[in-house]
Order: sequence, then structure tokens, then C-alpha cells
Amino acid sequence: MQILVVCQYYYPEPFRITDICETLVQKGHQVTVLTGLPNYPEGKVLDEYRRGQKRNENINGVEIIRCFEIGRGRGRLRLFLNYLSFALSGSLKVRTLKDSFDVVFVNQLSPVMMALPAIVYKRKHHKKTLLYCLDLWPESLAAGGIASSSFIYKMFLDISRRIYRSVDKILVTSSMFKDYFSDVLGMDTKNIRHLPQYAEDLFFEKVEQPRTAVGPDKDAAFHFVFAGNIGEMQSVDTIIKAANELRDHKNIVVHIVGDGTKLYYCKDLAQGFGLENIHFYGRRPVEEMPQYYSMASAMLITLKDNQALSYTLPGKIQSYMAAGKPIIGAINGETARVIQEAGCGFCCSAEDFMGLAGLLLAFCNSDERLHMEENSLNYYSMHYDKNGFYADIEDSFRLLVDE
Repeated sequence: MQILVVCQYYYPEPFRITDICETLVQKGHQVTVLTGLPNYPEGKVLDEYRRGQKRNENINGVEIIRCFEIGRGRGRLRLFLNYLSFALSGSLKVRTLKDSFDVVFVNQLSPVMMALPAIVYKRKHHKKTLLYCLDLWPESLAAGGIASSSFIYKMFLDISRRIYRSVDKILVTSSMFKDYFSDVLGMDTKNIRHLPQYAEDLFFEKVEQPRTAVGPDKDAAFHFVFAGNIGEMQSVDTIIKAANELRDHKNIVVHIVGDGTKLYYCKDLAQGFGLENIHFYGRRPVEEMPQYYSMASAMLITLKDNQALSYTLPGKIQSYMAAGKPIIGAINGETARVIQEAGCGFCCSAEDFMGLAGLLLAFCNSDERLHMEENSLNYYSMHYDKNGFYADIEDSFRLLVDE
């Protein structure tokens, strides 16, 4: 099957869509990706992709077509220009593609407008389109501080509804997404199904020589690791404030692995507190992540206290579980439900740093840590199996093509 994939983000940006495309190639499909210029999460287009360089690549059998894109920068205006530039350039580029694809697959993160090139191709060549929804729109705007009563929100509510209704089938990463499509967007959910994400194979690796902690507290008994984007939505400052509450507990250390728009804010916050029990590693290649996971007594997850975000199940949950790690979170909604159902950790309310500090202490004193590790991996195997994901998504492609 020839598959056109539309996603604003792709390798070397750290998103699971790269693994999805390369696995589809391994399964015998021909995959072409229409994407932008790598600039996430730092906000600047990488030097090797500037000035028209590397607009067409083949990486591990995947054909990649890169469209013009303005780097997302650090402010809201630059972010809007980033969103708009890909939607426009992608819609122009896709008009030049031949009528050779059997199906179009949209891996929809933020913004929802990244699906527009797929809709342009669908209408020009009368092809079926499958959209995999990882971020809800326009609720992602509300989570970013745009008031639901504002003109901007209402405009994107209409745009989002039109885009979601323009595709043929929607897969959602969180079971709660279906409620949003029905209750807020007023859509019939008969063509919407739940398909949770999986974790890349590397997260199952057992590292023979785990990365060791650094600094005077390297011999501490308990190491808690956050890995991923450090942006407005992730509320990593909740972790910093919890670490401040635990500053006198010398057996507890926190490690932050990742980059994003709030990294420097979090570093400044930790420095302002004078913390020595927290370490920042910046963005690391995904291939190194098993080493960071391996030193973790438990993994951390946080999100802002926001209704829209409570619908989501961040992809790092699958990675944490695949590594067989307990999970401790200050997070609401779907993620809290999954952690509780799996019996793999503890949760308190989003942004509750005092509660998070209490949970870290409770974990250190718990006799159930080994059971949490077992429960985490077992839950992953039962609910997020990679083979099941591909069986499901390939069936979805075939059903669309055969309609």
C-alpha cells in the first residue's frame, strides 16, 4: 500500500511518528511523509535544513518531503506563524504530488491545521483520509491560556470542527477524546475509535551499565526522573517546587531530561531555591533514554491543571510502562485513571506540588515498589502492545481503501 503521511513534525524531532513510518515500511508499505523543517522543541530550524537544504530525504526507507516552515521561537506570535507557515506551504506542496497514494494518514498533534494539506490532497484526488488525534483542538488553545469566550478560540473552534469533519475516520489516543468530539464539537462518533499509543522497542532495553547520577548526592537511594518536553503545558515547575519541599531529604534526587520553552524558567526557579537535589540534562538523543530510565526509582509526569489537558494521555506514559517503571504524577483525568487502574504508582491533583512531595516520600517508604514495576509492564503488555497497534492501523487503512 502507498501511504501519504502528513505531520508537521518528523525526525530528527522527537516524535513517535518516525517509528510508525519506519515500521510501516518494514511491513512492506511505501511511505512518503510530508513534513516541516526540524525546529522542535528548541524553536530554531536546524542549520542543516536552512537555505533550501535537505528538502527531500530518504531515511530508513521513508521518503521525506520537507515544506517551508518558520521556526516556532519562544512567543505566541512566532508560534502562530510556525503553525500557519506549514499549513500554507504544505497545502501548496501537496498539489504537486501525483495521484499515486492509496490512503492519507494525518498524525495530528498541535496544531490541527497541519491536517489541511491532507484534506487538499484528499479533495483533489478523491482519496480516503485517516486522522490520528493526539492533541484536541481548540482545547489545546484553551490550555495555553486562550479564553474560550475569545474571538480566537471561537474561530478555531469552527476551523477544528470543519477539519475533523473533513476526514473519513478518526483514531484517538485517549478514551476521553470521544466525549469531547461528541459533547463539544457535536460530532457523531461512529467513525471515531480509541487507539492508544505504544512505546518504541528501545524502551524495553535492559541497560547493563545504567547512567549514574552526578554531584554530591549521586549515592542517594531514590532517583526520580522526568523525561520529555518542558513547556507551558507540562508544568515541570510543579516538580521543582516539590523538590524544594524535599530539600532536607538527602536520599531523594530529581532528574529532568528534556528541553522546551520553560527549561530556563525551571532552571532559574531551581537556582532561586538554591536546590542541590535536582539535575538538568537538557535534550538527549532518544537512543540514550534507556540509560536515564534505568537510573530511575520511578518516573515523573505532570501537566497543568486544565480541563482540556485532563482528556489527554501523554505518550511518555507508554514509554514509562514499557521500561517497567513506577509512575508518580501530579496530573488529572485520563492519566490519573490509567495509573490507578494499572496499580503502577501514585497520583495527586495537577499543580499540587505539596501533594507531589508527599507522594515521593510515600513511594520511598512503600513496600509495593517492586509490585508497581511489575504492574506497569503488565499493563503495558495488555493495553499498549505494538503489534496490536499495527494490526489495528493497517486494518483501518484497508477498510478505507476498500470502501
